[in-house]
Parts: sequence; C-alpha cells; structure tokens
Amino acid sequence: MKIRYLLLHAYGTGGTIRTVFNQAGSMAAAGHDVEIVSVLRRGTTPRFPLDPRVTITTLVDDRKNGDRERTPEPGGPSRNSGTRRPGTRRSERLASRAARYVPHGEFGIRYFDRYVEREVIRYLKGLRDGILVPTRPGLNILTARFAPEGVTLVAQEHMNLSVHRSDVRAAIARYYRRFHAIAVLTRSDQEDYERLLPGARIVRIPNAVHTEARQHTTYASHVAAAAGRLFAQKGFDLLIPAFGKAAEAYPDWELRIFGTGEKQEELRALINEHHLYNHVFLMGHSTTLDAELSKASFYVLSSRFEGLPMVMIEAMSLALPVVAYDCPTGPAEVITDGKEGLLVPPEDIEALAEAMGQLMNDEGLRADMGAAALQTARAYAPEAVHPRWERLFTELCAPASASAPATAAGRGARG
Repeated sequence: MKIRYLLLHAYGTGGTIRTVFNQAGSMAAAGHDVEIVSVLRRGTTPRFPLDPRVTITTLVDDRKNGDRERTPEPGGPSRNSGTRRPGTRRSERLASRAARYVPHGEFGIRYFDRYVEREVIRYLKGLRDGILVPTRPGLNILTARFAPEGVTLVAQEHMNLSVHRSDVRAAIARYYRRFHAIAVLTRSDQEDYERLLPGARIVRIPNAVHTEARQHTTYASHVAAAAGRLFAQKGFDLLIPAFGKAAEAYPDWELRIFGTGEKQEELRALINEHHLYNHVFLMGHSTTLDAELSKASFYVLSSRFEGLPMVMIEAMSLALPVVAYDCPTGPAEVITDGKEGLLVPPEDIEALAEAMGQLMNDEGLRADMGAAALQTARAYAPEAVHPRWERLFTELCAPASASAPATAAGRGARG
C-alpha cells in the first residue's frame, strides 16, 4: 500500500509529530510504501528519529538560506527540498492574507495563510491513489474539500472534539463525513464524534509509545518531571505554584520541566515570583527525554486539555507513577485514580500540590503505582497498536470499500 501522512511541520517537536513518525516507521517495516508530507519546513533535520525507509516531502520550505545550505545528517530519510516561498508580488500578497478555508479557530492558524493553503490544495489535487492521512483539523478540512476521488482518506484527531472552537467544530460537522474513516484517541471522543456525525465511521486507535531499551526509575531521587510545549494548554503556570506549595513541606525535592515554547519567559518569571529558582528548572528541549525522565520518581501532567497525553504514557513505560489533572480528555482514559497514579480536579492548584506531596512522602507508594503504570503502558506499545492501523488500511483498500466513504452521504461536491 502507498500511505501518505500529511503533517503541518515534520521538522518541529510535539506529540503528534513523534507519534506519526513512529506509525510511519511501523508501516514501512511492514513492507508498505510510506511518505510523510510536511506542509512546512523550518528545520534542517527532523527532531525525532525516523525509519530511513520513510520519505519526507516538503510543500513549503521556509528555512533561511544558511539553513538550506547545510547538509542533512547521513543515514537519514530521503528528503525533498520543497517549494521555497517565492518572492513574487502575487505570492507575497497571498502570504500576507489570512487563510480562506482553514477556520480561524484552528489552534495552528498562525501557520496557515493563503499561500500555504494554495500549496496544500495543489498537492491534494495532484493525488490519484493511495491512502492519505491528514493529522490536524486544518489539514483534515482541506483534504476533505480538495482531495480527488480515488484517494482513500483517513482523518486523524490528535486532540479532542470538545476543545475545538466553534468554527472548527462547524467545519468538522460539515466536511468530515467525506472521510472513509475518522480515527480518534479515546472512547469519550469517539462517542462525541458519533453524536456529531451519525453514520460516519469513527474508529478509536490510541497512539503508540516508542519502545527503545530504557532504564526504569528507582524512586529514590527527589525529582518530579513534566514535559511538553511551553504553551498555555500544558498548564505549567498552574504546576509551578502547586509545586511551590508541595515544596514547603518537602524542600529537598525539585521539579524539572522539559520543553520549549512561547511561555518560557512568563514561566521563568513565575518561578522567580514564587522564589522557586532552587526548586523548579526549565530544562529546554531534550534529545534524550527517556533518560531524563528515568531520573525522576514521578511524572506530573498539569494540562488544561489533552488528546491522549503520550509523554505521560511514555513516562509510565519507564515505571513512573503519575499525578495528573483529570482534564478532557486522556488522563482518565489511561489512569485509574489510586492505581497508576493520582487524578485531581482540573486546574485545582491545592489538589495538585496535595497529590504531589502524597507521592513525595512515600517511596513505597511511588514504587507500587509505578509498577502498575508500567503494566498499563504495555497496552500502548507499537506491537499492540500499529497492527490496528494496518488492518484498517487494508480493509479500506479492499475493492468493496475503496471507492466509497463510510457514510451514505458520500464525499459529494466540494466547497
């Protein structure tokens, strides 16, 4: 099978990129012809490992001249340099105009302009066969509107329906019926999509964790860890004061937050405001996150909302217990409160501090919950998850189903 994954930016960081890379690698290892199509390229090499049998194609190359001239790392996947954003008046005019088709409530709307839309649409209209898997609402909507007949379309949802803004939900309701299947991460999200799109084929396939050989934690260190982009969604502005409260009773503990993003200076100021410069550390991006997480004794998820929190599950695969906000969606899909970790009410700083203190106080409890976390994480291993994708793709490409979407409505007129 020819399988194409459509990513916004394959050269960045984030759970969606890492998950798609893992999935693409598994499909290539199974003998399929796999390509990742990156709408944008702003880096020289991918930030995550990728099977060398997977090709990356770029639609819009936004690198600076110096970055473009650097030689890619040897032994990596083959790469298409992409279409450099030309400096013609028409192109500059398009690049200065807001997106026409992607709803402005899309979380990644800042990456979409009229020029980017045009390049994506050109690519979509040029397809003739194979499976295309777009991976976020903006790309899903463009795909549903402009991909031609004969291409098998599978939408991936890496967040959840409830957190999308109203214009995005309206576009989902209007266009997603044109997909042959819509893949979501959690049971609750599957139910939400089934209510919104009765008759559509909604499948639940969780993301898979990667499975390199890793060192499990020993629970002896007085270190808590968190990881994610430094955006409002991840709730690190809630975690920092919560950890400060816990550290009052346990002053020999520290918190390490891994990731980069637009809130970095605000979070640094918050650390200073709470006089936590000896307790809370912004660690930046790590290329050896597993090794860093294994130095901690528990993991904290403070998100305001999630899809399926993959870094949390990867921490669990290192036998780390978890303290998490019971936010929509994901944590409660994986964790049973009191078994693999502790769930507390969303955005409740006092409750988060109390739960962290409970684990800080009891190494035996950390070990018991960590063992349970490791067992639960095994259900998200690639060998448990990726065969479900292959079965879905095979079924959709069978002669009886390859030419028709999963609903009676079909894919009809586009626009």
